[in-house]
Amino acid sequence: MPNVADSATVTGARLIVDALLTHGVDRVFCVPGESFLAVLDSLHDETERIQTIVCRHEAAAANMAEATGKLTGRPGVALVTRGPGATHASIGVHTAFQDSTPMILLIGQCAREHLDREAFQEIDYRRMFGQMAKWVAQIDDARRIPEYLSHAFHTACAGRPGPVVLALPEDVLSDPCPAMPAAPAFQRVAASPAPQQIDKLRDLLEHAKRPMVIAGGSGWTPSACTDLRRFVDAWQLPIGCAFRYQDTIDNEHPNYAGDVGLGVNPALGARIREADLLLVIGPRLGEATTGGYTLLDIPKTKQTLVHVHQGAEELGRVYAADLPIVSGMPEIAAALAALEPRAAPAWAGSAEDAHAAYLEWRKPRPMLGDVQLGEIMAQLRARLPNDAIVTNGAGNYAIWLHRHFAYRHYRSQLAPTSGAMGYGVPAAIAAKAMYPERAVVALAGDGCFMMAGQELATAMQYGLNVIFIVVNNEHYGTIRMHQERHYPERTHGTGLTNPDFAAFARSFGAHGETVERTADFLPALERSIASGLPALIELRVPKDVSTPNATLEQIREQGRKARASAQ
Repeated sequence: MPNVADSATVTGARLIVDALLTHGVDRVFCVPGESFLAVLDSLHDETERIQTIVCRHEAAAANMAEATGKLTGRPGVALVTRGPGATHASIGVHTAFQDSTPMILLIGQCAREHLDREAFQEIDYRRMFGQMAKWVAQIDDARRIPEYLSHAFHTACAGRPGPVVLALPEDVLSDPCPAMPAAPAFQRVAASPAPQQIDKLRDLLEHAKRPMVIAGGSGWTPSACTDLRRFVDAWQLPIGCAFRYQDTIDNEHPNYAGDVGLGVNPALGARIREADLLLVIGPRLGEATTGGYTLLDIPKTKQTLVHVHQGAEELGRVYAADLPIVSGMPEIAAALAALEPRAAPAWAGSAEDAHAAYLEWRKPRPMLGDVQLGEIMAQLRARLPNDAIVTNGAGNYAIWLHRHFAYRHYRSQLAPTSGAMGYGVPAAIAAKAMYPERAVVALAGDGCFMMAGQELATAMQYGLNVIFIVVNNEHYGTIRMHQERHYPERTHGTGLTNPDFAAFARSFGAHGETVERTADFLPALERSIASGLPALIELRVPKDVSTPNATLEQIREQGRKARASAQ
């Protein structure tokens, strides 16, 4: 097996692979391209240490790398070719940036002698990815590969995590160069709260009457989540989780108040508005978590605001906190866990009230048709083990998952806060590749699934037995909802013609089921699990289904009334 230690010269590609090994990468996701054939050749020598998962589309490869970063807190790695490969993969980079996920995208580039001529598939990646990555660079000297890769891994994980993009000219990859010593493995760099900040936080808590915690964002670890739980237990604090970070705390915990995201429980929204102290640990307080920036006043909230974030640049960006703290999540959680109350809190009992309101909110409500999505989410919650991983992309179908499913294990939820469709399928495949012993379920709408449905072939190729659940209402449901609200009875461009999804799955050799009644779901799920194959369950729901709270006709009527009142 080639190694820099026993060879006078190596290729740039070999240095790339050695750097991946140095930094602990055991899996890469790719669609092969001629621009990085030398890297594929070097990966051929390391199949026992690095698994190469070949995808059917670069968007899926990038999303799988992003999901890997979410699951591990270490950069997931995708390898794509220049031009079309890079543009396809950009969706994963955008999600990694908005979701603060460590990720590295390696792009094969044109040979150096052809650059700046608009050569075949040439793009200047610094300009292309400049606003959606933490760092973008091109390696023009193979001797600097260890340095660049070390910088990439450190940058992806330091402070607010995020994606790094490196362009690799094909001649740099294939040309021989002197053997280079391996760089040390990257180390995570994070700030810690100052003792005086923790003292001030204690003082704010001891004088509060109606405190509330919102936790989430990236950078958490199992031990940090345990420390967070100790803190909210000791201080009897109600806690909500930011949009699509519901697995930060066990949703069955008696202090859990629900998710603070799109379609927030009105009781939880009121609790946040009426709080006198808001302790936000981890989230950026972006548009989804703040209800379109309406839940909290800008720039100064009515509540006393303690905002803890990994990146200093995020503090004060929208909301001017009374106590801004730059800290990694394990560091702040450990400090909070050691913060014992000196007296019974004035708000005793409020956490139990908040949890009771959450339990009432998550009860399934009747909806149109014979398939009741709320009941199915509850059945799924009861059937799956606590450590099951559930993924989703974007669409109204996900509202039922967020509202009625309970996440009970840290890193059991994979979903894009960026609102990207087509995410859930590749994310589930990446999760199953990493944790083959854990149950993995991908929930998708019909439009969302068809953006990545070809990756059923990837699941089959690698024996990754994901359960894919497709909610089919034959249109882009979220867009149709907004269309009916703003342009009632003028729907255009949102209808879909779909395949028989179960037959589509079977065409790949996967197991396929069609469910048209709630009573048929659990038997279909059991057969899917027993098949030992990747499996797809199609749930057919009426077109008029929109959200748990309103049908399309009800939304349409709201639009009519709003239009009439404006005239």
